[in-house]
Amino acid sequence: MLEPGILAHGGKCRKMTRPATALVLTLLLLCLPASATTQKDQSLDRGFRFLYNLDFPRAQQEFASWEQGHSDNPVGPVSEAAGLLFSEFHRLGILEAQFYENDAAFKSRKKMAPDATTRERFNAALQRAETLARARLARDPKDRDGLFAMTLSAGLKADYAAMIEKRNLASLRFTKEATGWAQQLLAVDPNCYDAHVATGISQYVIGTMSAPVRWILRVGGISGGKQRGIAELQLTAQRGHYLAPFARILLAIAYVREKDKPHARELLSSLRDEFPNNPLFAREIARLDYGH
Repeated sequence: MLEPGILAHGGKCRKMTRPATALVLTLLLLCLPASATTQKDQSLDRGFRFLYNLDFPRAQQEFASWEQGHSDNPVGPVSEAAGLLFSEFHRLGILEAQFYENDAAFKSRKKMAPDATTRERFNAALQRAETLARARLARDPKDRDGLFAMTLSAGLKADYAAMIEKRNLASLRFTKEATGWAQQLLAVDPNCYDAHVATGISQYVIGTMSAPVRWILRVGGISGGKQRGIAELQLTAQRGHYLAPFARILLAIAYVREKDKPHARELLSSLRDEFPNNPLFAREIARLDYGH
């Protein structure tokens, strides 16, 4: 089950949400600044790979290193925030795909007990990112890094609200905000394939809702469809950069929900091979194969 929120990961482009369903990693979202993609220092790239391998201390070291060399760029602090949220999701067991197999499991979820120190660091990193992003956008409304940071920040807030605090309405509001920023980013750079995670998650989650709820959301300016959402996630999975692995995780969860175990297993196997230090993928494959 895909739920509200986004899991966003910064750099190339990332998000997700829904009032009675919310997802994750939502860790997730967008186009890495052109300057970072051409420089020799690939700290952001390494940071996200450490993140997917669940090596959170080393991921944060890489993000901090990049941020020191780009003190006026919001991508650094928003990536730090993504890493903090992902580590908290892992600590609380939120990343287990089985958790999202059906809406009943999500609706019956308990309110999590967040780590106070991590929450403070998370909020502080988002505040720094938004301050820097708004300053860049005031100078240039089409600044890619600024648009990316605002998209990811809203998506991360949606994930935290839905998955940890169980505030579904707040998560939906942040999700709508993240989708709006992602659409602006794609208008500036249509090749920012990571940005499709934000819109794809939103489309899929809304598409799983009942017809009356979808109608209410459409009145509020929010629309979606499961197949459109899956198509956008596939685009990021195939052509994205930092969020391509995240898109594959979300697709695997979607396929489990759609009872398409062969495609889910294929994606999980590729993730297991690419990130061998992350035991989540092997565990989910075992669940698919043996039902436990």
